[in-house]
Amino acid sequence: MTQIINAQDIKLPAPNKKQKSATVVETLEQRHSVRSYSNKELSLQEISNLCWAACGQARDNQHITAPTARNKQEIRLFVFDSKGVYEYMKFDNVLKQVKQGDYRNLIAGTAEFKQDFVLDAPVSLLMVADFDIFGSKEQHAMEMVLVDVGIVCQNINLYCQAVGLATVPRGTHDIEGLKKLLNLNDNQYPVMNNPVGYEK
Repeated sequence: MTQIINAQDIKLPAPNKKQKSATVVETLEQRHSVRSYSNKELSLQEISNLCWAACGQARDNQHITAPTARNKQEIRLFVFDSKGVYEYMKFDNVLKQVKQGDYRNLIAGTAEFKQDFVLDAPVSLLMVADFDIFGSKEQHAMEMVLVDVGIVCQNINLYCQAVGLATVPRGTHDIEGLKKLLNLNDNQYPVMNNPVGYEK
């Protein structure tokens, strides 16, 4: 990644909303999970498009591409690559640097169970459910927040299939390691991740 702002943050190019892609029906029919990635990097434009598809600003500055319960927009998106960890700021279209360095091993899993193919993907997206933003941890609230995570994840899966990228939805990662790395509290929980790249 380049184009660094204030030696930390990355201003992404505007998402290309007119890029060529498969139809919705074709995408649904062809969607599949990929666990083998080439070493081809993603461009900043591709990362911008990807993050926007996941949960970026939609028709105005109050809505995003992924529906959420009561429009709480409580799912936070983090981008991991070989250079660092960034939080996607959806209304600014900026990657805000959280940490320098390669922490994709925390996405791959724990010492007890790790899937090393994740390390081959140039980028991994992590979805964090933030119950502080949602405002409740009651049972129904927790259920709805997890549904919202699934919607963001599905946006990623369908977008990747439609434009020729490869991904797989995962629930395996080092939860405690990620909470420490991202300085998350007990109301902020890493739920799912998607490694993304080109199929090998």
